[in-house]
Amino acid sequence: MFCVKAPVLLSRTPGADRWLLSSRISLRRSSAQQTEQRRDEASSRGRVRRDSAPQCPGGRDGTTSASCSSRTRAANEISVDFDLTREAYKSKDSLELLRSLVVFKLCSYDILVDKNTEIMDLGKKILGQRAFNQFMKLTFYGQFVAGEDHRAIRPLIQKNQAFGVGSVLDYSVEEDITEEEADSCASAAEKESIGEDHGEEKLKAHQQLEERRRGGVTAARTYSDSYEAKCDRHMETFIKCIKASGGNSMDGFSAIKMTALGRPQFLLQLSEVLMKWQRFFAFLASQQGKDGVEALNQRLELNQLQESLTKLGAKGDFCGWFTDGKDKTSGTIDVLDWNSLIDDRTKTSDLLVVPNVQQDELEPLLEKFSTEEEEQMKRMLQRMDILAKHALENGVRLMVDAEQTYLQPAISKLTLAMQRIYNRDKPVIFNTYQCYLKEAYDNVSVDVELSRREGWYFAAKLVRGAYMYQERERAEEFGYEDPINPDYESTNIMYHRCLDYVLDEIAINRNANVMVASHNEDTVKHTIRRMNELGLVPTENKVYFGQLLGMCDQISFPLGQAGFPVYKYVPYGPVSEVMPYLSRRAQENRGFMKGVQKERGLLWKELKRRLSSGELLYRPAY
Repeated sequence: MFCVKAPVLLSRTPGADRWLLSSRISLRRSSAQQTEQRRDEASSRGRVRRDSAPQCPGGRDGTTSASCSSRTRAANEISVDFDLTREAYKSKDSLELLRSLVVFKLCSYDILVDKNTEIMDLGKKILGQRAFNQFMKLTFYGQFVAGEDHRAIRPLIQKNQAFGVGSVLDYSVEEDITEEEADSCASAAEKESIGEDHGEEKLKAHQQLEERRRGGVTAARTYSDSYEAKCDRHMETFIKCIKASGGNSMDGFSAIKMTALGRPQFLLQLSEVLMKWQRFFAFLASQQGKDGVEALNQRLELNQLQESLTKLGAKGDFCGWFTDGKDKTSGTIDVLDWNSLIDDRTKTSDLLVVPNVQQDELEPLLEKFSTEEEEQMKRMLQRMDILAKHALENGVRLMVDAEQTYLQPAISKLTLAMQRIYNRDKPVIFNTYQCYLKEAYDNVSVDVELSRREGWYFAAKLVRGAYMYQERERAEEFGYEDPINPDYESTNIMYHRCLDYVLDEIAINRNANVMVASHNEDTVKHTIRRMNELGLVPTENKVYFGQLLGMCDQISFPLGQAGFPVYKYVPYGPVSEVMPYLSRRAQENRGFMKGVQKERGLLWKELKRRLSSGELLYRPAY
């Protein structure tokens, strides 16, 4: 029999201690019943809110009160026409429209997209760095990036604001792990859940895969003072970004990237810990016949949990960790109770073990974490804490960007830690959920439930996803299950499912906010329709819309002019440092532009209208 005491991952420092919260076990209604009731409550509140509108008196003009009520409700509903090109492009001159057409067309050619890095490297050699930078500013950089620093982007922010569109400032510096680091560390964020196939063979295969990926190489642990100084410089840049957001808008957003605040290798290590712990819960749930259901519906009987862990070789009274000596004969735990042990590990570190089927024993979950990694987490949290305080001082909300799936579990965990602190009175920190992931709904529903239990504002940005090609190539290379939904339609279904869940939560409790970050017109129309059904009005500032700079102006500007809070994601940074961002834009736009021709058609329509009306030299006035 085997039992081990693992080291503590985080030291209890003032900057980190506040996020170490734990949930207590209680008997609750099933999540399925809660979800159904939430739907009923949301629909009911929407009907009450609409039906409470003033009724016009019946009979006076020959109308019945019923038909009058119907007209009143219809008048309260908001709709937006996305085909009015003059309104959609009134903030653009004709050269900007022409540039959009050229860039979008180039993004539709596979060879240019697949070889974009090589082509840009060749361009720098032929033209030289300065001429190449100027060419990029006239084309791709100029289309998707606002400028090189927070001063250069100010005119664009002010122009968009004048036409009803706010800004999410995004200093587009991206860091990733090297191939050696990726290969030498078992990325548990690669989404192959133990519970999916419910067997030791699956678990053993996954562990063999991890050993093969390690290849006998120990991941580098050291981090230099120069790297820490680099992270501090990024933090200072984000502070300037926050101040620029606050200075240019009353309700601005500022985006931050976690990989700019700490080593991606550390995020990979932490993601491994978190995903192993979640897989262990799914594995135990499968042993109790609770597999194949949504995450919030998976519950473990405490008595059976004790038996399962004992059979695996663990020792001790594990039920006591959840019950604190209370009656445990009828108790159950869910995934939030399970995850609370990670947060409160100072007294439960001996429980943080996971099965190694290959060696037929339990192994400590946190054995690979050192004092150095504890320091890295502490410094990352301290930097986030500083940014959050600056955001509060400047009236700005922080949008934590999603990144690669093998880093995302750690990014989300750290973001939740900050939400628990700063979202108590209002939504300040927004997390990002990638709906092209198969597990997106579970992530959203679990975090919404956590915010409800702990009493803070859930705040989310919903995106379809930004690393599809990179994720799929990595899955194929390492032979694990593709974490991405199989096709665009299934991603659409996942997106609307997550969105409806959050909209229902807003309608019921008013303690949630969501940014619908989508270029899909049907999704935007679906959101407006659901807002009308639930009685959610734009002026409440609970539901925001977001699109990338340089894309879908025919959606953004009509929404802003109709009174909806809508934002452009405004990237900025030196040309040389935003190349990874531009490369991703090219990858994403290829699929987007191949499948959607409407924007190009509207751009041509507006150019022809200006030509025929003598407005080809139109300059926006604001």
